[in-house]
Amino acid sequence: MTAWKDVYWWSNDGLRLHARDYPGEPGALPVLCLPGLTRNARDYDVLARRIAGRHRVLAVDLRGRGESAYAKDPMSYVPLTYAQDIAALLADQQVNRFIAIGTSLGGIVAMLLAGMLPGRIAGALLNDVGPEIDPAGLARVRGHVSRSSTWPTWMHAARAIQEAHADIYPDWNFEDWLAMAKRLYRLNNAGRIVIDYDLKIAEPFRAPGNQAGPDMWPAMAALGSAPVLVVRGGRSDILRADVAERMIAALPHAELITLPGIGHAPTLAEPGVQGAIDRLLARAAAEPASA
Repeated sequence: MTAWKDVYWWSNDGLRLHARDYPGEPGALPVLCLPGLTRNARDYDVLARRIAGRHRVLAVDLRGRGESAYAKDPMSYVPLTYAQDIAALLADQQVNRFIAIGTSLGGIVAMLLAGMLPGRIAGALLNDVGPEIDPAGLARVRGHVSRSSTWPTWMHAARAIQEAHADIYPDWNFEDWLAMAKRLYRLNNAGRIVIDYDLKIAEPFRAPGNQAGPDMWPAMAALGSAPVLVVRGGRSDILRADVAERMIAALPHAELITLPGIGHAPTLAEPGVQGAIDRLLARAAAEPASA
C-alpha cells in the first residue's frame, strides 16, 4: 500500500491539478506543503511520511509540474494564480484552518494565501524565502529554469545534478543526489530521464516589468499572530541573513533556524530542523481559531 492517495481538483481556468494526500488524525490541523519553482509533491515525501498519522498532509503539484496539467497560457505561471489554485483545492477538500509549509516559491504562495484567506493559516513554515529575494539568487534561478536536458539513466541524471548543485549541498553522498534526481525528474515514454515541469514556467521571468516582483512585506504581515518558522540555508543566495532577521522582528511569534553549510534550499529532512518543525506543529495546534 502507498502512504498516500491521489487527489485531483480543477483550477478556475479548467486545469486538472494534483496533490498527494497523506492521512492523519481527523481532529488535527492539516498541513499544506507547497513546493519550489521546479519542484513537485515528491519533494515533501520524507517530511510527509514523518508527520503523517498525526496530521493529514496535502503535498501539491503546482500547475505545470508533476501530475498537474500544463497551462495553455504560460503567463498564468505566477504566484497569484498558484495561490488561487490552492484556494480551489482547499475549497474542494473542505479544509478550513491549516498549517502551510512553503519552500522558496511555495513560501511566497503561502504568504499570498495569508492575505487571501484571513485567519485560516494556523501556522507557517517559510523555507529559505522571504518578502525580499536576493537578486544574485534570482539571476541564478533564471539561468537554469528553462534549460532542457535528458539523460539515459538515473545515474547520469544524479551526476548532472551533483555537478550543478554541489555547492548547495556540499556534504551529500551519491545516494542523496540519486534521491533528488528521482524527486525532480521522471521517466518518459522513450525510456529517457527528463525534467518534470513545463519549460514555459520561465516565461513570466522574461516579461517586461516582472523583474523585481511585488512588495511581499504586506503579504507576510497577513500571517499576523500565527506561529511562523523561518528556515534558512546558511549558504543561501535567495534569503539573506539580514532579511531573515527582519522577518523575525516583524512577526510576533516567529522562530529562525539557520542550517549552516546548506544553500538554497534546505530539504527539511535535515536533523537540525526536525525539532523546530515539531514545535511549530504543536504551537499551531495550541493557538485559538481567532488568532
